[in-house]
Amino acid sequence: MTTLIEEYKSRFDNGDIRAVRSPLRVCPIGAHSDHQGGFVTGMAIEASVNLAYSPNKEGKVHVFSIDFPGEEYFDLDEELDFIPGFWGNYLRGAVASLQKDFDLKVGINGVLRGELPIGGLSSSAAVVSAYLMALCDVNDIELSKLELVKYNSEAETGFMGLKNGILDQSSNVLSENNHLMVMDCKTNEYDLVPKGEDFPEYEIVVVYSGVTQQLTDSGFNNRTDECRVAGWIIQELDGISSDDAPALEDVRLRDISRELYDKYRSEIPGRFGRRAEHFYTEQERVQRGKEAWANGDIETFGQLMFASGDSTFNNYETGIPEMATIFDVLRETDGVYGARPSGAGFRGSVIGIIDPKYKDQIKARIDEVFPKEHPEYADKYEVNFVKTADGVSYVDNLEELS
Repeated sequence: MTTLIEEYKSRFDNGDIRAVRSPLRVCPIGAHSDHQGGFVTGMAIEASVNLAYSPNKEGKVHVFSIDFPGEEYFDLDEELDFIPGFWGNYLRGAVASLQKDFDLKVGINGVLRGELPIGGLSSSAAVVSAYLMALCDVNDIELSKLELVKYNSEAETGFMGLKNGILDQSSNVLSENNHLMVMDCKTNEYDLVPKGEDFPEYEIVVVYSGVTQQLTDSGFNNRTDECRVAGWIIQELDGISSDDAPALEDVRLRDISRELYDKYRSEIPGRFGRRAEHFYTEQERVQRGKEAWANGDIETFGQLMFASGDSTFNNYETGIPEMATIFDVLRETDGVYGARPSGAGFRGSVIGIIDPKYKDQIKARIDEVFPKEHPEYADKYEVNFVKTADGVSYVDNLEELS
């Protein structure tokens, strides 16, 4: 197979080649809470998006993707537009977010490649981080980790128009191997919780369903607005007039106490009540999960993952049949401590934390059930096992990417 560096050399000169490894991420507990200012958990995994690049001193950006057709090519002086369905939007968003505060003079020549199927592991945040790291490197810009999270988020929310929070970006940037990253998305404060002394050996199973869909084409933004409407309703039930209520885009469930939610929960109608139920119960699961991780209690941690998955399907209502099948299989299979759908829920993967001794049995069970239930994806789904990893970094030894 053609390696990333060989592909780069076939397209550009062999001069000042540099590289970034940007890990994919899993969220064991806390998903769909970040855009409401909630607490979330995340871990980077060893599978990554890798970018080989060099400075383009003429101020041009020229990037190829091994995973997607075509190329991206523009001048840093151009006014950049969003092009629906084009993979280059993430590169454009990275440039646009940095240009708000920095005068970019040097562009990049680059080739990008991912190591796992895209879908549910936040490849978008990983891709944007890789671009930001490369652009900062060639322009001598130094960013703190939290600043990198900020510009990554602005690329998606500002340029891409996605109403997400900072879970994906924080997991990609801040993670440390064998630690649980717990982020307060209201204050941006975070903890890196080491696994407890009694924590057994574990790996992450990633089961890719074969279903792909862009977040901006899915119901992701609708779910975000429904959470905010739920907050509006709670405030109205508590006597806040429409004149005094904040604008919808300023409503966050995190700003509304659990006690106030419990007081009015039975009066919140339909889907808005279910969205709020997911948020408040998920916040409790994050805190219990943090404690279980620190205590080495993988059994409790896994059960909290299963409960989070149930709430994602039933309260947040973002699951699809293909992912529900995988989730149910993992729940019923020996060696799986916990599992949940990963990503926005309208596509992608189901992730689980597992005992490595059971890898063969876990894969065999999925291979037995999934193709029969969903034959249209029989040649598209994948089962992968990975370990956790550190966050995004520059690659010192390019042979690591070969």
